[in-house]
Amino acid sequence: MAYSVSDLILIAGAYLLFLFLVAWITEKGWIPARLVRHPAVYVFSLGVYASAWAIYGSVGYAHDYGYNFLAYFLGISGVFLLAPILLAPILRLTTTYQLSSLADLFAFRYRSRLAGALTTVMMVVGMLPLLSMQIKAVAESIQILTGEPDPAWVAFWFCLLITLFAILFGARHATARERHEGLVVAIATESLIKVAAFAAVALIGLFGVFDGPSGLGVWLDQHPEMLSRLYAPLQDNTWHSLIMAFFVSAVVMPHMFHMAFTENLNPRALVSASWGLPLLFLVMALCVPIILWAALASNATTSPDYFTLGVGLANGGGGAVLGYLAGLAGASGMLIVAILSLSGMCLNHLILPASPLNSAQDLYRNLLWTRRVLIAAILALAYVFYRLAGPNHSAVELGVLSFVAALQFVPGLIGTLFWPSGNRNGLYAGLCAGFAVWLAALLLPMVYPDWHAQHLVEMFGLRRAEGADHWNQVAIVSVALNGVVYAIISIVTPMSRSERTAAEACAVDSLRRPYRWDLSAQTVDEFVTALSGPLGPGTAAREVDMALGDLQLNANETRPYALRRLRDQLETNLSGLLGPSVAHQLMDDNLPYKPQDGESSEDIQFIESRLEQYRDRLSGLAAELDSLRRFHRQTLLELPMGVISLGGDGEIIGWNRAVEDLTGIDAEHTIGSRLAHLPAPWGDLLSEFGRGEAMHEPQRHLEVDGQSRWISLHKSLIQSPGPSEQAGGLVLVLEDITELRQMESHLAHNERLASIGRLAAGVAHEIGNPVTAIACLAQNLDGECDREEQTLSASQIMEQTRRITRIVESLVTFSHSGGLRDTIQGPVNVAATAAEAIALLLLDPDHRAQRFENHCAPDLEVIGDPQRLLQVFVNLLGNAADASDPDDAIRVLSEEHGDKVRIQVEDRGHGIPEELRAALFEPFVTSKPPGRGTGLGLALVYSIIEDHHGTVWVESPIDGDRGTRFIIELPRFSAGDLSTH
Repeated sequence: MAYSVSDLILIAGAYLLFLFLVAWITEKGWIPARLVRHPAVYVFSLGVYASAWAIYGSVGYAHDYGYNFLAYFLGISGVFLLAPILLAPILRLTTTYQLSSLADLFAFRYRSRLAGALTTVMMVVGMLPLLSMQIKAVAESIQILTGEPDPAWVAFWFCLLITLFAILFGARHATARERHEGLVVAIATESLIKVAAFAAVALIGLFGVFDGPSGLGVWLDQHPEMLSRLYAPLQDNTWHSLIMAFFVSAVVMPHMFHMAFTENLNPRALVSASWGLPLLFLVMALCVPIILWAALASNATTSPDYFTLGVGLANGGGGAVLGYLAGLAGASGMLIVAILSLSGMCLNHLILPASPLNSAQDLYRNLLWTRRVLIAAILALAYVFYRLAGPNHSAVELGVLSFVAALQFVPGLIGTLFWPSGNRNGLYAGLCAGFAVWLAALLLPMVYPDWHAQHLVEMFGLRRAEGADHWNQVAIVSVALNGVVYAIISIVTPMSRSERTAAEACAVDSLRRPYRWDLSAQTVDEFVTALSGPLGPGTAAREVDMALGDLQLNANETRPYALRRLRDQLETNLSGLLGPSVAHQLMDDNLPYKPQDGESSEDIQFIESRLEQYRDRLSGLAAELDSLRRFHRQTLLELPMGVISLGGDGEIIGWNRAVEDLTGIDAEHTIGSRLAHLPAPWGDLLSEFGRGEAMHEPQRHLEVDGQSRWISLHKSLIQSPGPSEQAGGLVLVLEDITELRQMESHLAHNERLASIGRLAAGVAHEIGNPVTAIACLAQNLDGECDREEQTLSASQIMEQTRRITRIVESLVTFSHSGGLRDTIQGPVNVAATAAEAIALLLLDPDHRAQRFENHCAPDLEVIGDPQRLLQVFVNLLGNAADASDPDDAIRVLSEEHGDKVRIQVEDRGHGIPEELRAALFEPFVTSKPPGRGTGLGLALVYSIIEDHHGTVWVESPIDGDRGTRFIIELPRFSAGDLSTH
């Protein structure tokens, strides 16, 4: 069957147009999302690895090097069998930081523009042989089928066709950041067609040449050398390095990186690919020897590289179109995806760093057109290399050349994932050393046959080797030199702080660990203003809005934690648009962190949120530790007391539910902010207490929404265990004691009323005496008496009346003192207040016989409320009387103590049991028998003294094993205090 060039070009155009239509209807949403994101689509999209080398070169490689051809299929199968270990960490990094290529990954890990640029240049140069091999395969297959004498012009038109469709597939929209679902489905369709066509050629050979498997068995029995020639090359031990080359190329080559990570629509599909892709390539590997034997048995006239076409030509020619279609599918799919990826690498790491961003330009439009130009330029370079290499080099040679080049990225990739100590200097030196060997020993001799790197070749003993053995030695030497140089330079040179942080983020067993560094920008509007310079106001506003939407934050955010997350998200988004190097530099220049004096503590809240995302992936001890962490976290959240955790820099990192209920402020709106930013009155209260020296404030009064509240405050400093541990911080504990205070006041008041009942008899007796005296004096006035006697009697009547008034006032004062609304009023005479308390207690029949001694200095005065201080003396003297015998004296003393007045109440009673001393001033603690006390008296004393800015403590025993002394210190009143009271 005869074919014309125009027919085959038309087939190529129709095929590419069909793929574009598949992509177009996918992007229109006409294919259900569940099908687009099905793991099978991802598996088949990874079939882009099977380029024209798999269709043509693998058969030629099997002819020349036997079963070594399996290295191609075993390499990629091996890497995906280990996908959970090797590929999942890379997918995590690319997804988290929007990295679209190996150059992006290296630029991010080593925090270096040069790392990205060097990787890009070397990747482009290393990929040129494989790209040119795709062009060569299509052009020469058309030449074989049509007899065209010069395939160069066919190759030219094929390059133009690929350029057009590469732009249509990946450079039609204003931004290149979104994932191309249409491209993924189109490449999956391409792989399905390719595998089906390749398998059809094998079936044509099996049944058209051998009449089925039995016929093939007979032929092999008749030609035993066919099997032996497949086994013989295995003895040269080159397959180890070849498997490694194909293994690595499945990760680092741009088209594989792009489809495996950048265009991954369903991260869980990686698990399906770990068995689905090896199965796919097993089918292709089984076809290779069948096609080889069919071509040899039918005496195919083509070279071994094109036995896939030769089998079809030898059987009527119809099968040749299937071979051509398989080769076209493999070449076009690989070219389109590889060029899209390489153009993105060149844009992000060569063009953008060399041309500063300008706010006057339309950023998205410029990026789009620059990418289109780069697509055409890279294909032009591949065409030029195809012409330079000429027709003398087989597809096998061109393919292996690129696969060995891919090995040079192995040390840098190992450092990225497994060795945090590797640095950018080691990467530069290692890449340059390895590529120098590859360039001198493989690339230049191919392009320039007269090139001789005699000293280099002799140094490594490469001159004696030829063919596969030569490639094997170059691969081993170049990678070994690369790795050794990388390790040595990394060990002897320092790492920057940013590089060390990125290395921790890229390590396989690490989570993202951001630090709480302060930003210069304090609002979202400042973000837009800062980015308007390089991006333009419109683009800056759009990018900030997009990042806010990704984080579900609002534009009014001012919390440092939220602003840090916004900055990180902006850098991530811009990394997908401009590349990590440009994005990192742009953010550092326009939204920098404030200079840090030392190491900042890690952002615990963010780390915990990431741990929640990794919860299903943890196992063993890690899972148990995470369960323990979540248990402790839940315990803290459910505590009935409010707990606020602060980082070493004062940011709120913990806010449990009890605090939410107490303050009415949600944790979502406080995490990452500072205490001073909280709404009133909590901001002032908590920030003042946090800064103060006092570790406890048992009772703090404040007004909340017009209501009086009492809060108990405590804090504890958390010291950092070591320089490598989490930085220290502060924990605040809050308890609402408003109800307890009200209960205390109510019970104390009830106790006072009960005391009044007990005092009633004494009061009646005390009032009865002056009333009797008044009656007698009044009777005397009825009789005859002189003026002097009348005056004396009247004076005595008035004195008895004043006595009754004092008794009644003392009783009223005692019944009303100690309320929540009492205030400190002014000077209080200590001796007079003690005397009044003693007089009041002597009204009680139980205490009438008690000896009270008032030794207070008559001129000492303190600042306070006389009613509440009277309550203090009544409680202390009453407790002393209850603990003492009537004959034991109870003494009250006072003395000056600097700017304080020290008051002592002593008794010789039974003392206080040791087990009660620590909790003596707490509510409901008493040593009295049941029914004799509520245990609120001393708690009330403590509260009143605290309100007066004083202190109270107890000493017991004071005389052998008996006696108790309560000591009170209160601020001394002076004449200068009159102006403030």
